[in-house]
Amino acid sequence: MNVLRTLQEKFRAALTGVVDDSARYASLVTAAQNPQFGDYQANCAMPLAKALGKKPRDVAADIVQRLDLGDMLERPEIAGPGFINLRLKSDWLAKEARAIADDERLGVAPAASPRTYVVDYSSPNVAKPLHVGHLRSTIIGDSLARLLRFLGHKVIADNHLGDWGTQFGILLYGYKHFRDDAAFKADPVRELTRIYLHMRELTKGAEEEDDQPADPAAKKYADACREETAKLHAGDRDNVALWQEFMPAAMAEIEHIYRRLDVHFDHQHGESFYNPMLPGVVDDVLAKGLAEETEGAIGIFPVPRKEDSVPALVRKRDGAFTYMTSDLATIRYRVNEWHPTAMLYVVDARQAFHFKQLFDAARRWGYDKVELEHVAFGSVLGPDRKPLKTREGGAPELGALLDEAVEHGAERYEQSRTERVERGEDVPELSESEKQQIAETVGLGAVKYADLSQHRTTDYVFAWDKMLATDGNTATYMQYAYARCRAIFRKGNVDPEALRKSRPLPPTAEPTELVLVLQILRFEETLAAAAAEYLPHLLTAYLWDLAKSYSAFYTNCPVLTAPTPELRAGRLLLCDLTARTIQTTLGLLGIRTVERM
Repeated sequence: MNVLRTLQEKFRAALTGVVDDSARYASLVTAAQNPQFGDYQANCAMPLAKALGKKPRDVAADIVQRLDLGDMLERPEIAGPGFINLRLKSDWLAKEARAIADDERLGVAPAASPRTYVVDYSSPNVAKPLHVGHLRSTIIGDSLARLLRFLGHKVIADNHLGDWGTQFGILLYGYKHFRDDAAFKADPVRELTRIYLHMRELTKGAEEEDDQPADPAAKKYADACREETAKLHAGDRDNVALWQEFMPAAMAEIEHIYRRLDVHFDHQHGESFYNPMLPGVVDDVLAKGLAEETEGAIGIFPVPRKEDSVPALVRKRDGAFTYMTSDLATIRYRVNEWHPTAMLYVVDARQAFHFKQLFDAARRWGYDKVELEHVAFGSVLGPDRKPLKTREGGAPELGALLDEAVEHGAERYEQSRTERVERGEDVPELSESEKQQIAETVGLGAVKYADLSQHRTTDYVFAWDKMLATDGNTATYMQYAYARCRAIFRKGNVDPEALRKSRPLPPTAEPTELVLVLQILRFEETLAAAAAEYLPHLLTAYLWDLAKSYSAFYTNCPVLTAPTPELRAGRLLLCDLTARTIQTTLGLLGIRTVERM
């Protein structure tokens, strides 16, 4: 049940015949910022008054007169210069909540016109461990894929692996000249990482062909690495053999992290997959007049072209192809194979210029019927507002970060348990395996939620104490709220499935009951808003409001000791709906729950 959409439809119908673009004005119905004035608010009277040449309050009064209230709305109130305050009838809310009692989708209808999305996320460079810089792309992309699927769309999750680019030229040269055979045999990925970092130091300042570093040796090394890349792309037998030797261990390391994060892909096509297609891409963009020679390379200039325009290179002077070439080949492949409505690239905001060039080139190349969207995100910072480091310092590997999260999760559980015992609460005795499960769920959930609760375009500070708190807008608090809901059913020996099938009427006589019912029924509109702008933090904001509403209800409304059986059953249903909504929303964020905490 999308309450907001239903209200907007009512306003669209009321405005039909009054103004041509009634849907645009109806979209100005939003959730009320201050519940004191109502549940929703229509802000369309003022702009409409300007268009009609009338007074805003007169327009508002006319809209209210034309509005079909049905059994959904109380009589609207007109406030200030023409705001229309809307309050939902408590009986209507109760019936709508009861209607979703045994619906596994909690009243969320699948999309009437499903779309096909390709979601491109994570996309690490292979042959070195995942680091914290991969965290945001991986979990933001995963949450968007989960959300869009839940809403009924077809989603193709594609991990575009960096397994063929410049970094392999760096590794190949470094392996041939600086490897430690014993270290490589013991741990291939760590040794390749050491080699890579060593080569980056040797080539500092010469990352691009035209760079003139202070140390001439840096350019010599960088040119040698580029030569190794070109040889790999040309099919050099030795370089291809080394590449094939590097890949299995590197992929095993990455897959371990994905399994731990519960992140899944439908396809994992690396740059190597597209390599055979690259010459054809260059030939085609040349043939269509899209690309031209520039200083020995082949590039695509923007239109209109200016004196300082930077071309998107598709072939370098040495014959090597570029990320741009591979990305264009990827777009062509995805359109031909999967026929998507939209492609979402969940990639660091610092790559904005690359995607601007890519999308411009792709549209001019003929791929202008598919939506191309750069879902950009900011950086993860430590408390010092510098790039995050793990406890051990050095390279911030994602695996080490997750280990640390689980440690903190275990510590936080033991601390919480001790505090609750000291308060005289009934705390269950758990086995060591149950405690470990809680530590994993709490720790990894904390990492994900801390990231996803931020607006994705902003940088954020990663702080353990804040993430693992049992209050505030944290995963731990949401997981605890879920477990507390479930504890009521165990304590009362109530079968939640039988309760759902009996579909008791949720009570709305108490203010906290009414607020909780309304918050539960805002679930679908929240999902729609998050999907429309690709903003997972709207889900965490919704969870925070839901958890606060439930806490107030739990404090003020006895459940198991309610004065009548009907009231007890209705309040139990509210507990069940709250738990299921929390669990479902956390699941869309890729975060698990536990039954006991």
